[in-house]
Amino acid sequence: MIIRSACLDDSSAIWSIIGPIIQAGETYTVDPSLSETEALAYWLGADKETFVAEADGEVLGTYYMRPNQAGGGSHVCNCGYMTSATATGRGVARAMCEHSLEHAKSRGYRAMQFNFVVSTNERAVRLWQAMGFEIVGRLPLAFHHPRVGYVDALVLFQTL
Repeated sequence: MIIRSACLDDSSAIWSIIGPIIQAGETYTVDPSLSETEALAYWLGADKETFVAEADGEVLGTYYMRPNQAGGGSHVCNCGYMTSATATGRGVARAMCEHSLEHAKSRGYRAMQFNFVVSTNERAVRLWQAMGFEIVGRLPLAFHHPRVGYVDALVLFQTL
């Protein structure tokens, strides 16, 4: 698997991954009605470094990295990850997380924080914990899941 910086030529592949996830509204606090243009502007925004994971020329996942906060909090980064439905169980999210941890260190970040991991996204929670992240906060009933109602959101953190 190759993980590389995303380029404009990747827009269609990125949309094919992020579109269904955003529209499902189950794991991200992004408006599910975003258009393709709006969603790509969000994911590929100038405030982020965006990457794709590919195997055999097929983009299977994408992630972004950005400072979690400005000023005195800019030494902590934040990432968002999404994988295609066909990549489930193939280690793509793990590979992207490993890449992001190394990339964050190379950029001088001292920690990585995930601000809002939906508690029902159990596969992601297990993976992040296996990758060394600790749950440092719980936001009770902070996310309105379209199928199960109000659920907790978790804050995860790892020192680099």
